[in-house]
Amino acid sequence: MEDQMIKEILVSEEQIKKRVKELGEQITKDYQGKEPVVVGILKGAVVFLSDLIREIKIPIHIDFMAVSSYGKSSISTGEVRIIKDLDFSVEEKDIIIVEDIIDTGLTLGYLKELLVKRGADSVKICTLLDKPERRKININVDYIGFTIPDEFIIGYGLDYNEKYRNYPFVAALKEEYYK
Repeated sequence: MEDQMIKEILVSEEQIKKRVKELGEQITKDYQGKEPVVVGILKGAVVFLSDLIREIKIPIHIDFMAVSSYGKSSISTGEVRIIKDLDFSVEEKDIIIVEDIIDTGLTLGYLKELLVKRGADSVKICTLLDKPERRKININVDYIGFTIPDEFIIGYGLDYNEKYRNYPFVAALKEEYYK
């Protein structure tokens, strides 16, 4: 590992495992008698989604979307582009959007509104990481793994220039590497 790039580990592998199990248990309880569609937002949410769905003990369906509001920058442009849309209709379905991190809220606000317009019965949001300091719109997040400070984050699915997603923890990247 390139430890010299890491400013500090914010969430350990053990903390993540414990919290993902708790989130899975809560979703299982909240959706008893239903079969929600779990929508993973590519690429960052893949690791979280993979661990989370193993902790959900009810029937579920899985689909994916790929969206971009960053381009190659470390700062959101605010413009949301759908790169890969869902394979299935969300009409009359209960949707759980699974995201790696929410900062401005613009992407998730856009996606939630889009899925409601497409006829979903309900749309809830589950995120591993929440950065409320960066919020630009008021968005209700139903399931939050961890609230973190305003740092550039890598690990557990989150990347910088498509690297570091495979780290089993969440760490802050030193500023000199992304500025």
